[in-house]
Amino acid sequence: MTDIREVLLPLTDETVSSLRAGEPVLLTGPCYTARDAAHKRLTEMLARGEALPMPLAGQTVYYVGPSPAPAGRPIGAAGPTSSYRMDAYTPALLQQGLKGMIGKGKRSAEVVDAMRRHHAVYFGAVGGAAALLSRHITACELIAFPELQSEAVCRLTLERFPVLVLIDCEGRSALVETPII
Repeated sequence: MTDIREVLLPLTDETVSSLRAGEPVLLTGPCYTARDAAHKRLTEMLARGEALPMPLAGQTVYYVGPSPAPAGRPIGAAGPTSSYRMDAYTPALLQQGLKGMIGKGKRSAEVVDAMRRHHAVYFGAVGGAAALLSRHITACELIAFPELQSEAVCRLTLERFPVLVLIDCEGRSALVETPII
């Protein structure tokens, strides 16, 4: 069995440079949750020149809307959502120093271009495994937009969270195009 490399969060430029499309990794450390409603608010705040409720430099955002936490757990089921829904907002966040994103599915050419320019990486988490993935989240703290409920921004602590590098900082992709038959 091959050892899977553990990657510490927040991400450094050196770590981002070392990641390759198709590489499985285990993420450990803090990251933030945000889905499309939160992304819209964050980019509106940037457009107004307001400070964001969390730092973006070196950070990773997980595109997730977790279910409520059961007794004794910090979070409920926490599977990835489709990343394309954040594509309109992602370049602005990458410009602010965001280094990693966790989701599922394809990204637009504009996002991949912005990832190259701003030296960032896109990780894929397995869809349909939300309960299993939640076992790799050891803490969850509400940061902003509580009225968005499951789409609020939270700070998570990941522990050996399994992902695959789907697109690396040079734009190489491990995503497979499925032909329509």
